[in-house]
Amino acid sequence: MAHFNLDNAVVAITGASGDLGRHLCAALAARGARLALMDLDQQSLTAQAETLGDASRARGWVADVRDLEQVRHAMDAAAAHFGRLDLVIANAGVATLEPLAQQSEASFERTIDINLNGVFRTFKAGLPHLRETKGHLLAIASMASFFNSPLQGAYTASKAGVLALCNSVRLEVKQQGVTVGSIHPTFFKTPLADQLTEHPAGRRLYNDNRGLFKLTTVEDVVAATIKAIGRRSQKAVVPKRNLPITAAPELMRKLTDRLMFGDQKIKAALDHFETSAPVQGDSSS
Repeated sequence: MAHFNLDNAVVAITGASGDLGRHLCAALAARGARLALMDLDQQSLTAQAETLGDASRARGWVADVRDLEQVRHAMDAAAAHFGRLDLVIANAGVATLEPLAQQSEASFERTIDINLNGVFRTFKAGLPHLRETKGHLLAIASMASFFNSPLQGAYTASKAGVLALCNSVRLEVKQQGVTVGSIHPTFFKTPLADQLTEHPAGRRLYNDNRGLFKLTTVEDVVAATIKAIGRRSQKAVVPKRNLPITAAPELMRKLTDRLMFGDQKIKAALDHFETSAPVQGDSSS
């Protein structure tokens, strides 16, 4: 697969106005990308777009990743405005620090709905456009995709789900020329990370850790993301020193993909859905 060239590429990114989103958008624009910024507040998006160039270089659309039709409308409008989409980045996310005994159902469901279901909606809305350009789908995940910390059941479940979703979707779309990747940073300096690590429980869990959860920088995350996009990498871990401890599950996944899910088998399975309805089982029935 050819490397991804960001110069003049059209990039749609959710969570564009967040701290990582802003840094990432600035880095993409500096490399010549045209940006479809998507987030919750039009005024903030408009102001952000103006810092990145005129409407031919950047423009904002309101898109709540909890609403598929809203995300789809934003993707379609961005593609119509710029002429195409080449890269879709699912960046919107939230985090919580709550024990199961105290976490409300609403809090758990909100985290899953934004972090995991939001990636599904973003990918689903962007995929028809990326089929036309043989583009790239990218999800901003976390080291929590691999290692599950206490007091963050909803967050770690959502990020583990994002990794699994990317690995599954990659097998479906590769024959269409679309690639899929995920980014897995540890904590990096943002207001969101500060809320977690400065809480007394968060300090007890993370601040004495000098290994897996050692703080990195948003600049390092952005640099690794840009590099991963250029290579159409399946996975990038930030910082790189954490890569070896993610290797075992990744090796097993690749072995399973090769032994159990060949291209022809996947194509034959997908062909069934051209004429038949999805299978929706219920374990309670």
